[in-house]
Amino acid sequence: MPAETLPAKSPFYTPEHLAFRDAMRRFVAREISPHVDAWDEAESFPVDLYRKAAEIGLLGLGFPQSHGGNDGDLFMTIIAAQELARCGAGGVLASLLSHTIGCPPIVNVGSEALQQRVLPPVLRGEKISALGITEPSGGSDVANLKTTARRDGDHYVVNGSKTFITSGMRADFYTVAVRTGGPGPGGVSLLLIEKGTPGFTQTPLRKMGWWCSDTATLYFDNCRVPVENLVGVENQGFKAIMKNFNRERIFLAAGANGFARVCLDEALAWSREREMFGGKLIDQQVTRHKLADMAMHVEATQAMLELLAWRVEQGDTPVGEICLLKNQATQTMAYCASEAVQLHGGAGFMRGVKVERIYREVKVNAIGGGAEEVMRDLAARQLGFYA
Repeated sequence: MPAETLPAKSPFYTPEHLAFRDAMRRFVAREISPHVDAWDEAESFPVDLYRKAAEIGLLGLGFPQSHGGNDGDLFMTIIAAQELARCGAGGVLASLLSHTIGCPPIVNVGSEALQQRVLPPVLRGEKISALGITEPSGGSDVANLKTTARRDGDHYVVNGSKTFITSGMRADFYTVAVRTGGPGPGGVSLLLIEKGTPGFTQTPLRKMGWWCSDTATLYFDNCRVPVENLVGVENQGFKAIMKNFNRERIFLAAGANGFARVCLDEALAWSREREMFGGKLIDQQVTRHKLADMAMHVEATQAMLELLAWRVEQGDTPVGEICLLKNQATQTMAYCASEAVQLHGGAGFMRGVKVERIYREVKVNAIGGGAEEVMRDLAARQLGFYA
C-alpha cells in the first residue's frame, strides 16, 4: 500500500470531521477503488453508486437538512473530495457529484415547490442532477450565452445547445442557463429542464480523461418548459450561477490536490519497491529530491486550501484568492502527476496505473470551473492588479 502522507494534525478538523474521513476512506476502498479500471474501460459506472453514496451522507454534504441534506461544512467537502481522489479516477468524482453544481441554484434561489420536487430524490441517490451552462460557441463566457427561452403562455420555448455537460446523458434534472432577455449577464435566466421533455435530446462525448464520467452535448429544439420550472427570477440567473463558484472552485482545488497527494503516495511506494542499480529507486538522491519537491507543492497547496475554506466559513468572500487557489492546485496536480509518471518509468505509461490516469486527467482540472487564463484575470481584477 502507498505510504500515508496526510497531515497528522490540523486545527481545522474536529473529531466529527475525522470520523467522516474514516467512513469515506472505507467507502472508497470498498465500493470504488476495486472497480475503477473496469468502469473506465466501460466508460460508465453503476447508477447504484449514487444510492450507496447517499447512505453515508456524501450526497447531502452542504445541503439543508430540511430537504434531505446534512449541512456539512467546507472541511467535510474537502475531506470528501480528497478521499474520493484516492481511487485515482476523476471521472467518478465528476459524475457522482454533478449535483453539487446542478442543485445549488435551486437551493439558493429556487421556489420551495421546486426544491421539494428536486432535492430529496437527488440527495437520496434516486435521481441525478446536472448543470447546463457551457455552449459550443462560448466556453467560459457565460454572460454571452446564446441558448434562448421565449415565453409562450405558461411555458418557455427553449432553443439552442450546451456541451461538455457532466452527467449529460443519465441526469434526470438539468439546471440550464438560457437567454430570456437582452444581451449580457442581465438577460440570463435559469430553467429546470427534465429528461424526456419533448424537443430535448443528447449525444455522448468521448474524452481524453474522465472516461467513466458521462459527458454529453444537449440540444433543445422548440423544447417547451413550464414557467414554474424557472429557477429564481427571470433575467437574474447570472447572479445565481456566480454565487456557487467559490464553493465549486474550493471543491475542485481540494480534489486536484488530493490527486497530487495520490501521485506522491504512489511514487513513494514505487520508489521503495523498485530495484535498480544494485538497490532501490529511493536510494538515489535524485529520487528523494523529486519526492521532497512533490511534498512541498502538496503541503503548500493544502495550507492555502484550508485557510481559504476557513475564511469562507467565517463569512468572507475571497474571490480572487480562491481563483489563485484553483490554479495553484491544478498546477500542483500537473507537477506531481508528471514527476510520478517519470519515477514509474515505463510502468507509468501503462493503463490501469493510477499515475497514468491522473496524468491524463490533469488538463480537465485546469479547464473546468474556469480555465487558468480566466482565473488569472479574475484574480487580478479582484485583487486590484490594474493601473
